[in-house]
Amino acid sequence: MSSLQARISNILTWSCVDGPGNRMVLFMQGCNYACAACHNPYTIGQCDHCGDCIPACEPGALSLVDGKVQFDPGICTHCDACLDACPISANPMAQLYSVEDILKLLREYQSFLSGITLSGGEATLQLPFILALFAAMRDDPELAHLTRLVDSNGHLGAAGWQMLLPLTDGVLLDIKAFDPKLHLALTGRSNDRSLASARLVHAAGKLHELRFLMVPGKTDSAAEIAHLVAFAQSLGGTVPIRLNGFRTHGVRGEATEWPMMPRADLEATADMLTRSGVGPVSLPAL
Repeated sequence: MSSLQARISNILTWSCVDGPGNRMVLFMQGCNYACAACHNPYTIGQCDHCGDCIPACEPGALSLVDGKVQFDPGICTHCDACLDACPISANPMAQLYSVEDILKLLREYQSFLSGITLSGGEATLQLPFILALFAAMRDDPELAHLTRLVDSNGHLGAAGWQMLLPLTDGVLLDIKAFDPKLHLALTGRSNDRSLASARLVHAAGKLHELRFLMVPGKTDSAAEIAHLVAFAQSLGGTVPIRLNGFRTHGVRGEATEWPMMPRADLEATADMLTRSGVGPVSLPAL
C-alpha cells in the first residue's frame, strides 16, 4: 500500500453538490490561484508555522512545538477563530492523511456513497497522492464501484493530465473568466492553462462539467457569456455547463463588498445558453 500522504483541510463524508449522487469530498490544502471570490480562502496557503493562530485558539487546540504549529483535534471546538487569524490564508487545522487512511474512511461509508470528489484548494497540486488513491480504489473490489472525480481550476499541465485522466471518471473544471486581463485580475494567473485543460479533458471524454462563476459587473457581461458560448461550441459535442452565482459567504477582502448574483439573472443566462445550442446547463439548487 502506498505510504503517500496529502495535506487535507477538511473531509465531508457526504455531499450532494460536488458531483453526482452522494459523495465523500476531500478539500485539499493549497492552491496556485488567489481568487478574490474564493469561498474557501483558508485552503489557499500552506502553514508557515508563524504561530499567529495560537493566541486566537481559546480551547488550546493549537500549540507551537519545536517551531511547528501542532493541532490537537480532540480538544478543538471548531470555532474557526484560527482561520481568521492566519495572515496567509492557510488552515492550521489541516492534517496529513495517507492513502490507506482515506481507503479506510471509504470502506466505512461506501454503502452510502456514489463516489469521491477531490476538491480544494487545488487538488492537483498533490497529484502523486491522487494517482495513488485513485489507483488503489480502482484495484479494490470493495471500492471499485465508486466514481472518482476531481474539481480543478485546470492549471495542471498536459503531462499531469495524461497521468490523471486514465484514473479519474471525470473532471469538474472551473473557468474563472475568458478575458485574459479579467482572469488575471480575479485569480492572479493567466487562463491559458485552464482553457487548454478544458480542451484536453473534453477530448478525452472526461469533462464531467465546465463550471463558470457569474460575478455581477465582472464575469456576467455579454462579452464573457458570448465567450462561454463560443468556447463550448468550439469543443464540439456535449459540454455540460454549470452556472454558479457569486455569493459573499466565506469570501474575504474586496469581494465582501461585491453584489451577489440574482437567481433570475442566472436563469436568464441558462436559457440563453440553451437557446444557443450548448449545454446541458445546470444551476445550483435553491
